[in-house]
Amino acid sequence: MNGQPQQAVQLRSAFDPYVYQTLMSVVGKNIVVQTTKNPIQGLLSKVTPDHIVIEINRTPFFIRIQEIVWVSPS
Repeated sequence: MNGQPQQAVQLRSAFDPYVYQTLMSVVGKNIVVQTTKNPIQGLLSKVTPDHIVIEINRTPFFIRIQEIVWVSPS
């Protein structure tokens, strides 16, 4: 290349264990999630460290945890 040593790429992601644990406690329940764009209401079907899956009329919606402002049971 240009004689420079190659450096390893490091990926970083914000992980909030408190939000993750709170979301895990309401899996299978109806919730309202306020995102940075709009609120979404539906059944919380899955939680991972970086996103959640909310089902609305059997349609899955994937929401990045970084985009969540607040969560409330509905």
